[in-house]
Amino acid sequence: MARAATTADTFNALAEPRRRQLVDALADGGERAVNELVHRVELPQPQVSKHLRVLREVGVVDVRDHGRQRLYRLNGRALKPIHDWVSSYERLWSERFDELDLVLDDLKRKEEGDDGGE
Repeated sequence: MARAATTADTFNALAEPRRRQLVDALADGGERAVNELVHRVELPQPQVSKHLRVLREVGVVDVRDHGRQRLYRLNGRALKPIHDWVSSYERLWSERFDELDLVLDDLKRKEEGDDGGE
C-alpha cells in the first residue's frame, strides 16, 4: 500500500519532528512571524518556511500577511483527527494504569509487612 503524501494528511505532516516543534511554538494561540519561529526552533529560515508550507497545505496552520511579514497561527480544528485517534486509546491506558496502581499498592503493602516483622 502506498504511503499518503505528506501534504495530504495531518498525521503524515506531523510525523516529522521539526513540524511538531513548529506546532509547539505556535501552541500558545498567538501569531508568529517566520523569523520568530526560526529563533524558537533553531532551524534555518528556508527549512522553517518549507515545513510551514506543508503545515499550511494540510490546514494545521493559517497564515496572514501583515505588511512585509507573514504571520502564522495554529489551526486547532485541523488537529481534531489526531485528538480523536489518541482519545480512542485513553480508556485502555487508564485501565492499565489503574491495574498498575493496584500492583504497586500490593507490593508496597507486602514490603511494609516484611519490614514490620524484623
